[in-house]
Amino acid sequence: MRTIYFVPMIHTPSDMGSLAPALSESSADILGKELWNEHQKTVFRFWDSVSRFFSSLQVCNIKIYQDGLVAAGEDGLKIVNEGIRQGSVNYEIISDLLRRGAILMKTEDIILVQREYSYIKKLTSAKSTRERETTALRYKLAQRKLLEDRDNFIARTIGSTLKEDDTAILFIGAYHDVLSKLPIDVRTVQVKELTKVREYHKLLTKINLKTRVQYQQLAEYLASPVLITGTDQKYGVEMKRQVRATPTNTFN
Repeated sequence: MRTIYFVPMIHTPSDMGSLAPALSESSADILGKELWNEHQKTVFRFWDSVSRFFSSLQVCNIKIYQDGLVAAGEDGLKIVNEGIRQGSVNYEIISDLLRRGAILMKTEDIILVQREYSYIKKLTSAKSTRERETTALRYKLAQRKLLEDRDNFIARTIGSTLKEDDTAILFIGAYHDVLSKLPIDVRTVQVKELTKVREYHKLLTKINLKTRVQYQQLAEYLASPVLITGTDQKYGVEMKRQVRATPTNTFN
């Protein structure tokens, strides 16, 4: 059976390259400085937890599929190194995995990724409220179909390149729906639970006195040591085996 370790990502502004400053400023304005800073600490601890988990695994020949990665080989490495230069912890973890023998895989269609990036770039560079609202509406109308097309492409790519008894890691944004589109013989192991990552995002933008405790509980879960349960895609049953990561070293 083929196996994928699934990481539902919490994106950081640095994952967006040159758009990072505008996205950080926009997010801080929406959430408020205090909550934004609190969120940034949670994100750092989330990635530290993920990093510690993977540092405890044997990863030689494990295939790496990455959100937005449109190339493998030397071109893929250039993308990884540029992500590191921009401050992406996600790409730092991938670089560490590659040094330890993992294999970088082309994951996405460059045309689809560029199309979404274009929408976000127009949104962050809008000069007026009217322009921003118009661009946001156009993006919203296109986003669902664009996301579905990307997810279908990713699932097909994994299905065709992940061979029998192969193991892989998929780093993907939490609002993608790749898992349901994978072949039935691909077993998924959630490094962090997708439903909890999505709920954290939801509460982050709608936090109030009633939801504050739940929000804090989810933040603590995201930062906690990895405790994973796998799900057999073919039978839809929870695996009995649970694994708590005991890190052999800390990723820096």
